[in-house]
Amino acid sequence: MDKIIELLISVPIILIALTFHECAHGFIAYKLGDPTARNLGRLTLNPIKHIDIVGAICMLFFRFGWAKPVPINSRFFKKPKRDIALSALAGPVANLLLGFIGCLIYSISLRIFSSIAFTETNFAFWLYYAWSLFVFNFAWLNIALAIFNLIPLPPLDGSRIFYIFLPEKAYFKVMKYEREIAAGFFILLFLDSRFLGGYITGGLSFVVNFIFNAMMSLFSLIF
Repeated sequence: MDKIIELLISVPIILIALTFHECAHGFIAYKLGDPTARNLGRLTLNPIKHIDIVGAICMLFFRFGWAKPVPINSRFFKKPKRDIALSALAGPVANLLLGFIGCLIYSISLRIFSSIAFTETNFAFWLYYAWSLFVFNFAWLNIALAIFNLIPLPPLDGSRIFYIFLPEKAYFKVMKYEREIAAGFFILLFLDSRFLGGYITGGLSFVVNFIFNAMMSLFSLIF
């Protein structure tokens, strides 16, 4: 029962997280001079415009996923490498902000409901349980999406940020093999989660939990 409730609750969270992530990419690109996302109707919070079904399902079940990439045309940028990096960074930053807000709301909720005596047969208990589960997962999944996308490997946002530090020769060499590197990375993730002990996914979860707990500790000092 708990797993079913968690899956149902995760659906709107994933739609919100992925939509804000992609919209942030397009918005910053637009502010830096690239109207491509706006012209294609991607500067919107309508999830239908952004959701990739496979990526959403992966996030639902594996806690790491993706949406349809917002198209960016670097020819409109004054400083292409820098502006591509800034546009890429916008997505993870948007999710970290959502995670921060989620932790804030979760802390306030815990504070408000901590003094209320619930029983498992009480409707109010299940309402509180569903709300707490929603806010907890909202915070955790947004942080997870941000951290996952900051990995400096294509096709993730972290690679676009990493490229700004590469010399021109190395930059173009990496760009040449982007598809192969991306395919190898996802194969490695699959093998790690299935056969190699989950060291990569476990490491990512450790980082996500650390940030989540740090935010919660901060708010516990306030509330």
